[in-house]
Amino acid sequence: MALFALFAALFQLAVHVAGQQGDQSSFLSIDCGLGAALGGRRDPQTKILYVPDSPYVDGGENHEIAADRVNRAHDTSELTLRSFPSGERNCYTLPTESGAKYLVRMVFLYGNYDGEASSPSFDVHLGSNYWDTYQDGDYWWSEAVFVAWASWVPVCLVNTGGGTPFVNTVELRPLQASLYPQVTANLSISTYSRINMGANTTIRFPDDSYDRLWQTRNRSWTYLSTKETIELDYNFAVPIAVLKTAISPLNNNTVLTVLTWESYKASFQFVVLLHFVDFQNSQLRQFNIYINNKRLYFDNNESDDQVSPMYLSASWVRSSVLPRATDSKYNVTLAATNISVLPPMINAYEIFNLIPHDTPRTSSEDWTCPTVT
Repeated sequence: MALFALFAALFQLAVHVAGQQGDQSSFLSIDCGLGAALGGRRDPQTKILYVPDSPYVDGGENHEIAADRVNRAHDTSELTLRSFPSGERNCYTLPTESGAKYLVRMVFLYGNYDGEASSPSFDVHLGSNYWDTYQDGDYWWSEAVFVAWASWVPVCLVNTGGGTPFVNTVELRPLQASLYPQVTANLSISTYSRINMGANTTIRFPDDSYDRLWQTRNRSWTYLSTKETIELDYNFAVPIAVLKTAISPLNNNTVLTVLTWESYKASFQFVVLLHFVDFQNSQLRQFNIYINNKRLYFDNNESDDQVSPMYLSASWVRSSVLPRATDSKYNVTLAATNISVLPPMINAYEIFNLIPHDTPRTSSEDWTCPTVT
């Protein structure tokens, strides 16, 4: 109880100090491995305050990444880490409000901290539920959206025999209740990918007030942008900075392959969320969506399901749970209709993996509409 009271007090202190720098008063940002004597460290880019991790975790060892790997760090909070050579399961205990919705993110930069030049593999759990797997590599982050079931929630590193688990950063961000409406007490989601199309830099706080990471992809596309005011959709609250850029196919082609991916775990259940805003309203832009070459229909209705992005107003299309691909490979394609004057376009997308809970807590909702048939 004394330890919980201590980290709760430190959390409130972090809230007070962080609140002086932009709208981050409700953020909890933990710099794993940062010495308690330092008190905290503010990231020079985001201005987010990161606090030491000792009040939130038991056990483990503090380390710094190797000097020749410092240039791989995206933020100052990634320069240190905590490793867990002992125990099968080690958890960070995060203060939450029961029934509230949160985004939690863990960031991993191996950085050859142990001089072994061999990064480990291990599992990450949200409470008792499997969340993700860190596999051989260097930099990686994993993010989940969940509804808190208690006044504290553990996020855990699980040793699966592939080496010593570690983590550099743990970040907790409260979300408004309307965001990601299909996330319930019984169903959480893990971010598999979140991409800002048409941009060349990653967007996060303060452009995204919830500090989601919108990464970039560079391909042979036509890049579109606008400086006009865009109306948001508050179900997903895609940042204006993301919505103001988009892509369409080269040479006015009528087909746009937006993304392809291969799941590293055959059991994953994916949901795709596509975000659209049109920057013109003088010509018809209309297209169909195909996922693994199967047409995406709305409400199981095979007519009038073409997409025409709204002019300067955010809209979105969400798939239901995708059928598992036998080869674990997936793709999303936009194809213009016969009457469309303009090629398809897209501003951003998100791919989520579902995290069903081991023990249901209340009646659940599912991702029911639209469906792939």
